[in-house]
Amino acid sequence: MTEGSMEHEGRIMKGIAGFYYVDDGKDIYECKARGLFRKTRVKPLPGDFVRFSVTPDTDILGGYVEELLPRKNSMIRPEAANVDQVFLVFSASSPDPNMEMLNRYLVMCAHQDIPVVLVINKCDLGQKETEEKVRRWFSGTIYPAVYISVLENRNIDALKTLMKGKVTAFAGPSGVGKSSLLNLLFGEERMETGSLSEKISRGKNTTRHTEMFRAAEDTYVFDTPGFTSVELDHIPPEELMYDFPEFAEWIPECRFSSCRHIGEHGCGVRKAAEDGRIPEERYLNYTKIYKYLSTIRRY
Repeated sequence: MTEGSMEHEGRIMKGIAGFYYVDDGKDIYECKARGLFRKTRVKPLPGDFVRFSVTPDTDILGGYVEELLPRKNSMIRPEAANVDQVFLVFSASSPDPNMEMLNRYLVMCAHQDIPVVLVINKCDLGQKETEEKVRRWFSGTIYPAVYISVLENRNIDALKTLMKGKVTAFAGPSGVGKSSLLNLLFGEERMETGSLSEKISRGKNTTRHTEMFRAAEDTYVFDTPGFTSVELDHIPPEELMYDFPEFAEWIPECRFSSCRHIGEHGCGVRKAAEDGRIPEERYLNYTKIYKYLSTIRRY
């Protein structure tokens, strides 16, 4: 900390182009990270609680991030820390749900022990058949699902109830109506004034970066970019089964304790999938991801 600076505590609301915008409950400070973060290869993330020093006698509220306080969890996509839950938003149609990509995202969250709520948008009149198909895909999983329509204002209050008092990251593929949903939940004007673009001089807020804002006194929201892929290369293949929580009930039924649940004789998980007690799409995605992870060379 430089001479004359003052140390504060706050929370990073947004990071962009090497600057971190820290809210101390009263003001937003434009901060840079100290060089020690590059040396330790630890990157500050939106949602991080930090200690930061304030540079005196400048025209802007600025300073340096000095220390990251302990994290509860962290995510790479979206880049966020200290998340209570993720609302995984996708659409019943237009675009049709990509089950492989959605399951990969669920695996990523399960590996971090971050609860997920499935939010299925565009469940409008005339979409009952598609809605039922999505229900079958996730039947028997631990993930609660809320079927909504931004167009018809369907089940929006249910989401507000689930968010109260928590830090929620909204994530999902592009084109599923996430921005429209956030505007409906909080009002377009609230989203704009909540944006750091109103407080800083580095251009308008876009969905290219994760940004956190306060929705209520005890409720926070991450607005995140749409994703088109999810990387799971860091997960050892032998740990993947634990990231499909609905497998847990059937793993003790496996004949061999070393069962990988791919094609072994006497596999309890595979039998549960064949009997419809585990969604077939989930099991097939598990086998596909497992085989991919098994090809990665690890050192």
